[in-house]
This record gives sequence, structure tokens and C-alpha cells, in this order.
Amino acid sequence: MSIIDNRKAFHDYFIEEKYEAGLILEGWEVKAIRAGRVQIKEAYVILRGEEVVVIGMHISALPEASKHVNPDPVRTRKLLLNAGEIAKLIGRVERAGYTLVPLDLHYTRGRIKMEVGLAKGKKQYDKRETEKQRDWEREKQRLVRDKTR
Repeated sequence: MSIIDNRKAFHDYFIEEKYEAGLILEGWEVKAIRAGRVQIKEAYVILRGEEVVVIGMHISALPEASKHVNPDPVRTRKLLLNAGEIAKLIGRVERAGYTLVPLDLHYTRGRIKMEVGLAKGKKQYDKRETEKQRDWEREKQRLVRDKTR
């Protein structure tokens, strides 16, 4: 079940591969995410040595959160991936010019997971071509629907 999607990522990048990663979260963050108070549109994923971290993911604290915790809405959060996946990502990102983008947050067996995409950036003309293709598909569907009536 999806919590939030990053539609901007599909507009700005060609997504080549997808990986499901766990997140290291604090208790108040889990409660806020379950309440839908999370934003990943401006977030990005980087490699720090042998670790994969997400930066810029904004989680707004609930007003009834504990007072003994000082919530930092945009703190850096570590992603949990297999060692083989991390090694593969390091090679692709550093040598092949790929980037890592967060695609969505979802539940898997009650746990919050993030889908990370290995992506290449789109040029402006690629974005326009994608938009034209989408419009043409929509027009085709409309024409077929009108013909069957």
C-alpha cells in the first residue's frame, strides 16, 4: 500500500532500475508517516562511503508528539539495502553517471519501505516528447471510445 509517490521523479528522470530499501526511523517519524505528514518531492539519495542516505525528506511532527524529543523534520536518514545492492549502486552512480531518486514510500508487511530508482536525467526535449506521447495515447483512447458508441 503506497503512502506517497514522487511523480516529479518520473517527469525529470528515466528510471532504469528500482530497489526497495528499509529506513532507519525514530518513533515520532513513524507515527507522522502513518498520519500522512511526509513529503519526498525535494528529497534525493546519495552514497556516503558504504552507506546510502536520503536527504531532504520532510516529515512534519505531529502536534501531540512527545515533548522530550526535539523533532528535526529534514534530518538525514539512512537507507537499508543489501551489501551487494550497495556495491552495484556505487559502481553505477560513480562510473556510469546515474543518480538515485526516491520514488515512493509504501508499507511492506507493516514496515515502511522506500522505493529508490536508479535514474538518468531527462533533457528538456525528452520531457516534451514524453508529454506528446502521453497526449497521443489519451487522444487514441478518446477516438476508440467515440468509435464504439
